[in-house]
Amino acid sequence: MLGMQELVIILLIVVLIFGAKRIPEIMSGLGKGIRSFKKNMEEDDTQIAPTTPPPQLDSTTAKGESGTAKDKIEPK
Repeated sequence: MLGMQELVIILLIVVLIFGAKRIPEIMSGLGKGIRSFKKNMEEDDTQIAPTTPPPQLDSTTAKGESGTAKDKIEPK
């Protein structure tokens, strides 16, 4: 866990790099990004629903005889 001294040092470095006027803009953008991310995650959870059943294996596929051209290619 970071102590108070470490947090103050990190804050000073951030202020030196970005400037005091720019930090609220950065935090605002970060907050908007997090809100957008959470909103999209909630929308994705409601949209996830199986629309088609999983494919069923027929007897030829189950035996390993799919009959595709890829299976019929012989090595040189």
